[in-house]
Parts: sequence; structure tokens; C-alpha cells
Amino acid sequence: MTRVQIEIFLGTLLVIITSIFLVGYGLGEEDRMAENAISQEAKAIEAGASLFEINCTGCHGVKGEGIPGLAPPLSDRALFTTRLSDVGWSGSLEDYIIATVSSGRLVSTRPDQYVGGGRPAMPAWSEAFGGPLREDQIRSIAQYILNWEATALEEVSLVQIATPTPVANDPISRGQVVFQSNICGACHTLGNLSTGTAGPNLTQLGSVAVTRVGDLPAEDYIRQSILDPNAYIVEGFNPDIMPKNFNEQLSTQQLDDLVAFLLSQQ
Repeated sequence: MTRVQIEIFLGTLLVIITSIFLVGYGLGEEDRMAENAISQEAKAIEAGASLFEINCTGCHGVKGEGIPGLAPPLSDRALFTTRLSDVGWSGSLEDYIIATVSSGRLVSTRPDQYVGGGRPAMPAWSEAFGGPLREDQIRSIAQYILNWEATALEEVSLVQIATPTPVANDPISRGQVVFQSNICGACHTLGNLSTGTAGPNLTQLGSVAVTRVGDLPAEDYIRQSILDPNAYIVEGFNPDIMPKNFNEQLSTQQLDDLVAFLLSQQ
């Protein structure tokens, strides 16, 4: 064989081998795509579990079992079977969860079961609505919740807990109602009223606040921390955890009352 013939032969052989490899690789592509999808879903669920623990357990419970007076269970069978029809949602359950987490809920669909008649029922968590979470983080939380379908409990019924009745001229009493109605206890511990851990302990805030930022009065510190949560980050806690839209959710009177209530915590 001439050199040219040898080169043609080797080139042809290389093309045949490459073709066989590509065909074999192509035949396994579907399996690889399926494996990759499973891997990505697992990563999303893992990320969602961490985000849920930080942001959601204060209201919905460590295992999504719900907390009486605060928020409904997410690991109950009803969420996966009848919830969409109950609220008239025509899309997928994943879309429903993402939409609810993103924009929050001003009024509960079951107001008789929650403090303050479920107003507001849930703050907005998406950055697009003034919350602390990105869209991909909210999708991960949705994936984590959807992962409970196989082990969901039978429908859980939460009993109502009483909302404190404010004294008309007592801002501290009114402020406690604001604290509970806006589910602040989901993230903050305050005496025997709440046990949230995502945010700083507020049990002695009235005494501690005055020492936090130089000569800044405690009242101003508390007010600014509510309206601009990233203004002062307490050591041991991360920024962008607390929703930034309380200036829209609270009236001037409610804000004043909440500040008065928190100042009273000695």
C-alpha cells in the first residue's frame, strides 16, 4: 500500500471508530439526562431544606407540621390532594407554592385558625416583593416541600389560639397584637410568647437596644431595624433574612405600638 492509501485507510478507520463511539454515546444520552435531572433535583431539595430550616420552621414547624395560631402544616395530605381546588388554583402545585412564598398572603384562607384573623397571613419572601430570597432559592424551597408528598400525614387540623385584646389607650398591649399578627415570633424568641431562632432574641430588647449602636436611642434603633433590617446586623446573624416590606404592611400607628411593645421588653 502506498502512503496515501495508508492515510486514507487510517482516516476511514478513525471516522468509523468515532462514529461508533458517538452512536454509543447518543444511545446512553437519555439515561445520562435522567440521572442528571435526578442529581439536580436532589441538590435543589438539599438547598431547600437548609433555606426552609432558616426561614420557615418558625411558623410551619421543623417538619412542616404547622404551628397552631401561626401557620398551616405543609406536610399534610390535603396540600397534595385538595388544596389547589380549595383555593381555586388552576396551575401546578409547584407554581402555587412558589407564588405563595414569593408574594406572601395578606389574608389567610382559614382566618378562624390564626392570630388576628390571619391578617397578614404571611410576609412576602421574594426579593421582587421586598423579601430576602432570590427566585432560585424559592424554587428550592418548593422542591423541598414537594418532596414530602410520599410521606405526607393525614390532614392536620390546627386549633385557634386567642389574640390578646388590646387596651384602647395602651400602646404596649396594641404592640403585642401587632407582634403576633405579623408573625414576628416565627423568627424571634420573645419571653414565653415565641421561640423563633432565625433572628435575634428580643426578650430583653428594651435594655439591650440602647447599647447596640453608639448613642443611638433604643427607640430609634428598634424602629430602623424594623424598617431597614440590614441597617444593623446583630453578631451571629446573617443579613437579608428579615423581609424589608414592613413599612408597607404596618401603619404608622401599628409601627409606633410595635416599637413601644419591644421597648417594654426588659
